[in-house]
Amino acid sequence: MAVFINLQRYYKMDKTQIWVNGLIAGSYKDFTSLYQFYSPQLYAFVFSLSRSDSITKDIIQETFIKVWEKKSLINDSLSFKSFLFTIARNRLLNTIRKQINDPVFIEYIQVNIEEEAVDCSYENKIDFDEFNRLLQIAKQKLSPRQAQIFELNKEQALSVQEIAQSLQITEQVVRNQLSVALRLLRNEMKKFAYLFAVFF
Repeated sequence: MAVFINLQRYYKMDKTQIWVNGLIAGSYKDFTSLYQFYSPQLYAFVFSLSRSDSITKDIIQETFIKVWEKKSLINDSLSFKSFLFTIARNRLLNTIRKQINDPVFIEYIQVNIEEEAVDCSYENKIDFDEFNRLLQIAKQKLSPRQAQIFELNKEQALSVQEIAQSLQITEQVVRNQLSVALRLLRNEMKKFAYLFAVFF
């Protein structure tokens, strides 16, 4: 009877959770399955921020290497997808740290961000930990639905259509809530306006 119940639980589990459990146990096969399943989503997310195919591919590789190294830190209370995308974001931040004084990167910012938001004298004062800290505080000022939609779209790279289907709401509601969330966050993140624009 116990075996039967365990089998029932196994087949009710999401396939990704089965792979995650295998990864935690050290299964390279399950790790590969997770890579194949999530890498397209991760690519879309990182590329939307970096606009660089080579940087995106490097970050994806580094992210999954880190996932393998840190697999013992994965637990049931933490979404694997959130775990994965958080690592990718941190890798991207590290890349920006290295590039921030690169003239090519500075030119990219100047071209893509409003000129008044770019203060070249501010470059050496950038504190990425502070940026992340303030972002987390700012997100707390969003409504639960706004925060959820923002995270799904901007942090997990889900499309408006995918979010609407997942939350069982209309696409217009998703767009409206996302627009409000972005406006509120931009207002709260004025200190890091250009970084916020680069990432979101």
